[in-house]
Amino acid sequence: MVVFGYMRPHPLFTFSRTLIFCLAFSCTITALLVLSSGHITATPIPARLSDEQFWKLSSTFSEQDGTFRSDNLLSNELNFQYVIPELLQTAKQGRVYMGVGPEQNFTYIAALKPAMAFIVDIRHGNLDVHLMYKALFELSTDRADFVSRLFSRKKTMDLDSQSSARELFDAYLSAEPSKELFDANLKAIEDHLKTHHGFSLSPGDMEGIEWALSNYYRFGPSINYNSSAAAAAPEIVGATGFGARNRGFGGVTYADLMMAEDGKSEYRSYLATEENFKFMKDLETRNLLVPVVGDFGGSKAIHEIGKFLKSNDAIVSAFYLSNVEQYLSQDGKTAAFLGNVATLPLDESSTFIRSGGGFGFGGFGRSGLGSELGNMLSEVRAYIR
Repeated sequence: MVVFGYMRPHPLFTFSRTLIFCLAFSCTITALLVLSSGHITATPIPARLSDEQFWKLSSTFSEQDGTFRSDNLLSNELNFQYVIPELLQTAKQGRVYMGVGPEQNFTYIAALKPAMAFIVDIRHGNLDVHLMYKALFELSTDRADFVSRLFSRKKTMDLDSQSSARELFDAYLSAEPSKELFDANLKAIEDHLKTHHGFSLSPGDMEGIEWALSNYYRFGPSINYNSSAAAAAPEIVGATGFGARNRGFGGVTYADLMMAEDGKSEYRSYLATEENFKFMKDLETRNLLVPVVGDFGGSKAIHEIGKFLKSNDAIVSAFYLSNVEQYLSQDGKTAAFLGNVATLPLDESSTFIRSGGGFGFGGFGRSGLGSELGNMLSEVRAYIR
């Protein structure tokens, strides 16, 4: 655990190993909080990454695979859109988005329309899920085609570009799963990633992709946060009350999330409109959503992203944390995480998005009725002061 009180220079300025480390860390934090001042020559975020660049960023920035308490194939936060109206008044569009977890990031990305995005998750399985999504976005012509591929349900002809999210999911909720379509989709995903892009997927990557796709196929748009765990150990999940039909914490379905609104009667999910879907498809096609395996309190992933962004004259607009702070605190990694955040290029508009219920690292969280916002720069400064 990093103790920020140790950053003060020793009055005698001795050159012990401990002092050198502390001085270096202090200077680094001070410099980072000044942020991008125009003194560093940098190039803008590229309009597109080559396949080689994408794979290099994803693989070289990644840390060792870690574990989490659940599979986390989808969000369980039904009201996570409620914070978006305020977010759009706080964070700036066209910058860089960072986040954790699966599909909820797509909705925040569709709202913020960043130039680039990084998804950092401790589980390698989350990287595989995002590679699966990448292929599906690129292979699909529209939302109806995408939902058909994701859940292995035959495409309905009763939908068009103006169909609402409710119309879209009502159609697929009643559709039967197709094993033939699942097999074809899995092969198309593998061919697209390996042959079209030339990514060096390991056997484990393909197993992870197949496992994720098989759960979306098995449960369809009714899949919830606990469905995959219930399938693996129904007696355990059933005992907790979080079964597939439970409408509580773990019972929010994929369809529910996509049909939800932002608390102001505006539908903002990434599948709510064709425009949102097309933004995601374009970002993925240009290789500008990069999944990375990383511990928020680790020593590599966030640091490497920070160096890359500074070299490209980029600023982080928002960082979606879900409820990871809770686990960082339990593991004694809060200080390490905030030290990592300090290495990112930030400004006064850079914003944390977190699951509701907390007050932020520095007490700056603002309620979003399901999610909360916090000023990244203020929280880092307050914590290290």
